[in-house]
Amino acid sequence: MARESIKSIEWGKKHPGLRFIKTHPLLYIMLIPGLLKIIIFEFVPYWGLQIAFKDYNIFAGNGPWNAITASAWVGLKNFKVLFQSPKFFQLLRNTLEINLLRIAFTFPIPIMMALFIVEIRSRGYRKVTQTMIYVPYFFSWAVIYGIFSSILSSDGLVNLAIKAITGKPVMFLTNPHLFRGVLVFTDLWKNVGYNSVIYIAVIAGIDPQLYEAARIDGASKWRQIFSITLPCILPTIVLKFTLSFGHILTTGWSQVLMFYNPAVYDTADIIKTYVYRVGIGNLNFSHATAIDLFNSVIAFILIVTANSINKKYLHKSIW
Repeated sequence: MARESIKSIEWGKKHPGLRFIKTHPLLYIMLIPGLLKIIIFEFVPYWGLQIAFKDYNIFAGNGPWNAITASAWVGLKNFKVLFQSPKFFQLLRNTLEINLLRIAFTFPIPIMMALFIVEIRSRGYRKVTQTMIYVPYFFSWAVIYGIFSSILSSDGLVNLAIKAITGKPVMFLTNPHLFRGVLVFTDLWKNVGYNSVIYIAVIAGIDPQLYEAARIDGASKWRQIFSITLPCILPTIVLKFTLSFGHILTTGWSQVLMFYNPAVYDTADIIKTYVYRVGIGNLNFSHATAIDLFNSVIAFILIVTANSINKKYLHKSIW
């Protein structure tokens, strides 16, 4: 028995990871659904990336899956067509401009909102406020579009007030110059509560003794925020910013798809919505896959670049 115990200890030292799995098997059983989801929906579709290098014909084989192999190989032809099209650079510009505006407004405001909420003295009022700003996160973009289209339409509540003053309605949803503002505002309205909850949770984990020591030293509330709160939540800020910057070419496409219309295509059509319209609407799967593959490569480069900058200058990173 003693020899077996010694062997077990030695085996555990040599294989600490396997020992942890053996000790906590239920934790790894719980991982199985998530791993299956990642494999089925993330890794298996990689097989379809070759459509970007083929003249894909859905009827070339016995079903869409076999048609990928049966379709003719065209190499970089789809990418050449992509880069020679002036439409692509317009889409890229729209995507960058819309998402940079979104980051500029929707990234700092949840941080400020979290700082204000944690300073509310009344526990009941704090919970009500937090719940009210958090609820819109659970609304789908279809519901949000229905709400704001009724408010911002030519006969909506906002235009009723505007027409009473100026006599002319403002076409928020069809004016190319105002449409981006609608996108940013609705995105902020939907996500500010969820993002602020993340920061509130991090702030709640800060050691209260730090604030007590600061108050004893005579630090004001603003000094406590800048000297304690913000440095403590900086890793979370860096993480959120890096992920936001890395997804700058993919974020918000479902919102744009729900809100936009042909009147604002020139300023609102982004890469993902164009892929949806071309790939599904026109059945041009090869061209749409080439655009989306390029989009994914650029997004990967951006997230690595953002993480490197944060690591160099802020000494914080996500890996």
